[in-house]
Amino acid sequence: MEEQRTGRRPYGDPVWPTPEEPEEEEGLPPSARVYGRPAPPSRVAVPAWARRAVLLAVAVVAGTALVAGLVAVVTTAVRAPDEPTAVADATAGVTYPLPRGWIRGAVPPVTGFTSVAALEDAALVMARPGGAGDSVAVLGPRAAAIALTDLYGRLLLHGDTVEVVDDRWLSVGGYTGHSRALRATYTDVVNRPSYLRVTLLTKDDRSVVVVGLAQPDEPGRRAEIDAVVNGLR
Repeated sequence: MEEQRTGRRPYGDPVWPTPEEPEEEEGLPPSARVYGRPAPPSRVAVPAWARRAVLLAVAVVAGTALVAGLVAVVTTAVRAPDEPTAVADATAGVTYPLPRGWIRGAVPPVTGFTSVAALEDAALVMARPGGAGDSVAVLGPRAAAIALTDLYGRLLLHGDTVEVVDDRWLSVGGYTGHSRALRATYTDVVNRPSYLRVTLLTKDDRSVVVVGLAQPDEPGRRAEIDAVVNGLR
């Protein structure tokens, strides 16, 4: 097994603004002589790039309820009796099944992904079309899958110890490619082990990236993520 250790990201010291010396005014509380008159909140518009950064930041989670935080962004709905049992991702050009209890999400929590399915607060699977940056033609399917797994492992897991638990060639639904899985553990007493599977598949001139994430890492959750990947068409 391959294993790597990652360090915690240090936090900088807070920098507090220096208050100006306001003039005394009638009608202000005593604290205003120190901190100044309260100012109304600004109405500066949030630029589009900042909104996209917020979506990506949602994916960069560490601490309690890793998957729960992501799934909460996806959807809080409960699958209706007539809810479809598969997700059709027209942008990625694929369809994949929903295991029992899973629901189709409205908005993927990570920028670039075009569909998502989730199991309450325990697991999720996201898909997106592959791009030139995935480097399948240059690196080959396994090396490209390893690079993607390292990327999403850094973004999503933040484990104290990250171990490779699976690495395999894959053929599903006319696609071929490679799938790699990581297991992250944490030294704190709050976070339970997490599981991440990244799969890169190609067919003709198209490729698709599928990312599955579960916390806690359990055999049942692994099997459901595998069922989604293996059922991709």
